[in-house]
Amino acid sequence: MRTRSLLIACTVSFGPAVLCACSKGSKASTSGAGAAQSTSAATTATGSSSSSGVGGGFITGSVLQRNKHASRDGLYVEPALTPAAAASMHLDTSFAVTMQGNVYAQPLYVENGPNGKGTFYAATESDNIYALSEADGSIVWQRSLGTPAGVSGAGCGNVAPIGVTGTPVIDLPSRTMYVDAAIGDATTIQHHMVHALSIDDGSERAGFPFDTTGVAAGGQVFNPVVQNQRGSLLFVNGTLYVPFGGHGGDCGEYRGWVIGIPVANPSGVNAFVTQARGGGIWAAGGPSSDGTDVFASTGNTFGGNTFSFGETVVRLTAGAAFSGATTDYFAPSNWKPLDDADADLGGSGPLVVDVPGATPSKLVVALGKNGVVYLLDRSDLGGIGTGDGTTGEGVASAKVANAEIINAAASFTSAQGTFVILHVYMSGPGANCPPGQSGDLVGLKISASSPPTISTAWCADNLGQGSPIVTMTDATSNPIVWTTGAEGSQRLHGFNAETGAIVFDGGGATDLMTQQVRRFNSPIVVNGRIIVGADNTLYAFKTP
Repeated sequence: MRTRSLLIACTVSFGPAVLCACSKGSKASTSGAGAAQSTSAATTATGSSSSSGVGGGFITGSVLQRNKHASRDGLYVEPALTPAAAASMHLDTSFAVTMQGNVYAQPLYVENGPNGKGTFYAATESDNIYALSEADGSIVWQRSLGTPAGVSGAGCGNVAPIGVTGTPVIDLPSRTMYVDAAIGDATTIQHHMVHALSIDDGSERAGFPFDTTGVAAGGQVFNPVVQNQRGSLLFVNGTLYVPFGGHGGDCGEYRGWVIGIPVANPSGVNAFVTQARGGGIWAAGGPSSDGTDVFASTGNTFGGNTFSFGETVVRLTAGAAFSGATTDYFAPSNWKPLDDADADLGGSGPLVVDVPGATPSKLVVALGKNGVVYLLDRSDLGGIGTGDGTTGEGVASAKVANAEIINAAASFTSAQGTFVILHVYMSGPGANCPPGQSGDLVGLKISASSPPTISTAWCADNLGQGSPIVTMTDATSNPIVWTTGAEGSQRLHGFNAETGAIVFDGGGATDLMTQQVRRFNSPIVVNGRIIVGADNTLYAFKTP
């Protein structure tokens, strides 16, 4: 897990992985370093939504989690963003945001926010949460979740300070935002506190914050110092899933954790944990879900020849339970060489993808730092693969990049077929690009065949380290890939999602984002505008 950026008292055992019911230490009090203070311009809540919440059926336009949906597809249907309109995007100077802190978390949006108005939500490494007016970016309310850690305290890491890193998630029916905040002092993380905040005024819900310190699973006890909460949070059927990996540099006795918190009874916490050092669940996109099960990818483990569920896609059922059955995990046949080479399968979160006409059609797509993409049958992940490490793994696998794949990928289905869009880390080139094309932004096509196959449809230059999203004007038409030139061009870029042709070239001198956009982050789309999180601010781009 070298290149991370800042990316159960047990009842049943299965080898090195464990299905567990956790024991839990006491929660931290709401005083001292963990205290959360709120100031608010909102007055009262404005009612609740009839939406079914995260994972389906929520209010049109709301962005409640990383990449829009629990599948992590990053797909936005936006009729205003036709190719012609997209070509003339420009920075909206009427939208001005001032906030404090570096931004690694994707912003969120609620259409019916405080007082019934559209509201953006942003979280920073300074442990600040902001609710911001959709109209002009002014602060509706803000809340401090405590003092961030100056550095990890584990002996390594590449994020400082460390506050909120993973993207929060909003449960709209209860009008609650869930967010993990690292708190500490100048030299170390002391706690990872999971908060449940009213989206209307920032107040804390009963039973929260929840201190992850002392969660026990599979013979391991959660140590907040060595664990980094980089991956996006996920909320499915009343349970909050919080993933953890290590810090950049792989120091300390960290593990890959997914802590499952039943929000109606946080003391009933469960967890999945890898059973060897490492195996971090650190991808920025976080775990995904088909609305019932949760899928997470683990990184490389250290120090042994026994398979310990590193380099693995795992299926977790309600409460982060793991069966250990081969139907519920996949690892490439060359998992040991991948471990030894630090070639994480966990550098990108798995996507839940349906491919009309394919057999099987319901897939999980996993992406490795070895440049290989794997198609997995969602009904039977298949256990340890039987291919050659590049081809023949899972339902299908193929080499699609000549460098590490680390990103939050996106997917869509148009009239031309089903595509997955990914970014290759540090400008590494895609593999098997069409003649005359090259670059680190890669469009893959999944065939509607039995079994489905993967091919490289196009390659283009991302001009930075941002992760892709996709807009379409309806369910099948005009797909456009949007990325930011994070830590590179510092511009918004648009590409034809079926061919890779440039749709929006980044604009002119006044369209440069002068505040740092952090690697692996994704923009969001709201009412015809594209919103980008950056240090100390949000940017909005609009059509003429």
